[in-house]
Amino acid sequence: MTYLSPTILQRPHPAVALPETHLLALPEKVLQFGTGVLLRGLPDYLIDKANRQGVFNGRIVVVKSTDGGDINAFTRQSGLYTLGIRGIEDGQQVEENVVCSAISRVLSAKSQWAEVLEFAKSPALQVVISNTTEVGIQLVADDVRKAPPVSFPGKLLAVLYTRWQTFGGDKARGLVIVPTELISDNGSKLEAILLELAHRNELEAEFIDWLETANTCCNSLVDRIVPGRPDAAMQAALEAELGYSDDLLTMSEVYRLWAIEGDENVRNVLSFGQVDKGVIIQPDINLFRELKLRLLNGTHTLSCGLAFLSGFDTVRSAMDDEVLGSFISHLMQDDLRAGIPYPVAEDVSREFGRQVLDRFRNPYIEHRWLGITLNYSAKLQMRAVATLACYAERTRQTPRCAALGFAAYLLFMRGLREQDHTWYGELNGQPYPIQDEKAGYFADLWQRLTPAELTSTVLRNHTLWQQDLTQLPGFADQVTAYLQQMLAQGAYATVASHLNAQVSA
Repeated sequence: MTYLSPTILQRPHPAVALPETHLLALPEKVLQFGTGVLLRGLPDYLIDKANRQGVFNGRIVVVKSTDGGDINAFTRQSGLYTLGIRGIEDGQQVEENVVCSAISRVLSAKSQWAEVLEFAKSPALQVVISNTTEVGIQLVADDVRKAPPVSFPGKLLAVLYTRWQTFGGDKARGLVIVPTELISDNGSKLEAILLELAHRNELEAEFIDWLETANTCCNSLVDRIVPGRPDAAMQAALEAELGYSDDLLTMSEVYRLWAIEGDENVRNVLSFGQVDKGVIIQPDINLFRELKLRLLNGTHTLSCGLAFLSGFDTVRSAMDDEVLGSFISHLMQDDLRAGIPYPVAEDVSREFGRQVLDRFRNPYIEHRWLGITLNYSAKLQMRAVATLACYAERTRQTPRCAALGFAAYLLFMRGLREQDHTWYGELNGQPYPIQDEKAGYFADLWQRLTPAELTSTVLRNHTLWQQDLTQLPGFADQVTAYLQQMLAQGAYATVASHLNAQVSA
């Protein structure tokens, strides 16, 4: 079977929405840092949708900064990929396949940095998009003159510096920069890091002024479950239906939200926003951010280790189970809703929570819990800690569901062996990867400490949480009790016992 390629676009097929071939010749307007499925399933899809309607009329140059993954698939398929959209929208079942053509080319930062900087000189470039995970937007010592700089902010600063030099400081050549990393005020934090790096690299005062005044770093929020590649059976079935092979085939739910903080100028530059109700550009996006971060992402993060250790591979399979489905619902509606550190009307948060639970039950999406554990520690800090602290302050009680989720995090992080710089835990005799930068730290603690000592040590770790979580009323004792119970009885039995206790209370 042939691979997806531009020649496929000349053979209309009822099973897939193909782009017209002239879209492949649109000018490159966007520089994107990251090749991940979230970017392909939301921003890139939305830009493709706008291009089809003759609105944005621009393609994307993607920068791949990591060594993992295969850049050859993008080259072989000329940046084309199929997005399979599945779910329920407005009460109607949706099954849609779309070949997205927004990606023009993918460049390796490691081996093609000169080409990245050459694109920085393009008059057509208007927008920068990024998704480098939560740990990507951090200030590290970096030299913007390296090829390439080490960090994402360093790479972006080098791009902006090259652009400033090329156009002689012309403020009309500034860019709209929209990071999609899931941290609060991602645009503001990225801008602050860029300015600090510019000073540390002793760049010209005139450039720093241009950096501040000619460019706009927008806070943004993305919300779409994009599991990515389907399992082998579904991949084979889809490719048989489509009539071609696609190494970039990506599955996505129907729901989509891209909330961007910006003014009328931002709205004009990001003209693709007008073609989809899921794109919201307005001066304040805090409500969207808090609801999504605390309820959807917070629930995912506090459930992933527990569900995985209970024997469930996917979110849907856990939701279909009476015990885990009930736990996840109580975690969201009882603990997390009550701790949202932002003024939200109860009916708004409850309805949002209901929608999220429906999305978790989407029969078309195989969202794997193990994938959600990627950067587990950073996600807990970003998505859950403030909620737990606010819950404790408001109620002076222990969020028991959240405590169980936290205990499962500690158990999941029990690394037993290291291989090729990756720590592995074990479940029912089978190894699983712990893809977390703190994996070595936890492996050491598990070797030296009792469960109670480990719990106390981790909760007190200010570096991890930016606060002492042992100060939350009863939280350390409850986490310790659940951890010991899981060690003795297993995760699933502990969840069942927890729910029985909740009912009895």
